[in-house]
Amino acid sequence: MRPRPRGRSLRTRLLLLVTTTLAGVCAVLALTAVLAQRAFLMGALDDRVGAAAAAGVTGAARHPARPADLAFLGTGGHPDGLLAARFDTGGAVLAAEVVRADDGPRPLGAAQRAALTGVPDDGSAHTRTVPGLGTYRVTALDTDGVRVLAGLPQDDVGHTLGRLVRIEAAAAGTVLLLAGAGCALAVRRQLHPLGHLAATAAEVARTPLAPARPAPLARIPAPDADPGTETGQVGAALNRMIDQVEAAHAERRRGEERVRRFIADAGHELRTPLASIAGYAELMNRAPGPDGTADPAWRRIGTESARMTGLVENLLLLARLAEERPPQTATTDLAVLAAEAVRDARSAGPDHVWRLELPLESAPLVSGDGPRLKQAVSALLANARVHTPPGTTVTVTVATMPGRHTVRVRDDGPGIPPALLPTVFDPFTRADPSRTRRGLAEGGSGLGLAVASAITAAHRGRLDVRSEPGRTEFRIELPAARQPRRTGPAAGYGSACSAQITLP
Repeated sequence: MRPRPRGRSLRTRLLLLVTTTLAGVCAVLALTAVLAQRAFLMGALDDRVGAAAAAGVTGAARHPARPADLAFLGTGGHPDGLLAARFDTGGAVLAAEVVRADDGPRPLGAAQRAALTGVPDDGSAHTRTVPGLGTYRVTALDTDGVRVLAGLPQDDVGHTLGRLVRIEAAAAGTVLLLAGAGCALAVRRQLHPLGHLAATAAEVARTPLAPARPAPLARIPAPDADPGTETGQVGAALNRMIDQVEAAHAERRRGEERVRRFIADAGHELRTPLASIAGYAELMNRAPGPDGTADPAWRRIGTESARMTGLVENLLLLARLAEERPPQTATTDLAVLAAEAVRDARSAGPDHVWRLELPLESAPLVSGDGPRLKQAVSALLANARVHTPPGTTVTVTVATMPGRHTVRVRDDGPGIPPALLPTVFDPFTRADPSRTRRGLAEGGSGLGLAVASAITAAHRGRLDVRSEPGRTEFRIELPAARQPRRTGPAAGYGSACSAQITLP
């Protein structure tokens, strides 16, 4: 799908709209002025042509016996370019001359005479193009059989209109330039509050709401939140929305704090009775029954008390991690940590195939709480062990990259349902039957992945998962610890090459 083109800003659209409107108004005014001026000039020219034709008829009528006589042109006082002609009753040109200021009347040629034929003698003005002379406005009159045509050049009208168009274009351009600059300043000034609204909204959107005590959200300044203006109404509504967001987030924080406090208090209260139950169960297991064996009920009580103790410990750990307490800091080798976690997982799940891939050139050192990091890796291994069938191959890979190290836990089991992936790291998330628990004693509490995610986040790392049928991979990514560069065969582990160990 092609990306949608970005729209123009409101400021640009307003400027384009105002400029287009002004340009249209200027064009209409200029066209009206040109048409009005042309009508005025053409009317004045037609009046002059009519007067010249009337004078010509009057002069020709004095000599009715000479039908080709144009002697009236020699009387003087005629404008330069005046054209006159005599016609017979059939419309043929008998004589035609043009007045030149420098040498008086000159006869017209045959082509020029042909351009004058066909002009009706009704006294109305007509336009004719005379070769060599240009465009003329001509009028023909017939008085008692005396037919005379007079015409004046139209070029002066065209030149005048051309100058008028150039003057109006220059004036319109200047007006548009000044009006555009003024509109740009006015639009910018009027839309300045909208810029404040956009900047405040962007700042609010960038402010994270996840921390326990977030910074106060920005507000629209009072001048930009005046309800008397449309922009102020938007600003006031935005301020009310921000108030509601802060109030809702504060209430959510208080609710989460109450839940964490309840979990911590309940965990502390449950620890003592659980320890007593576990102690009594262990004591009774050591005392043989009548048949010389321990009572299975007491073994069951010991198993369930251990399971409940693990559940309480995980809840307490989640509560402590939610308070964002910094973990203990020590340099930890992820390769050693992963190897120990795989060894423990193999002991707990001998019916799985366990593989370990470690780097060989440099040690993947991280700064953090080693036992907690091992707990996170062990939780991923326990998840793979519990939710995959016997014979599944689980591969643990430790890799190094510039500035960070990763631990990947991959299995070829049935995979995680797609609907479960978005919430797989939430507490008490349980799988559907495709990855269901095989028994209460072996089942998880739904806290293992949540604990692993919380431990990783506390170490400024990231835990993600990708799953499909036949391949599920969890990846822990942690920042690398600063370490001096070591060389030689004792350098440790590295990412350029790796060692693979299969633990059946």
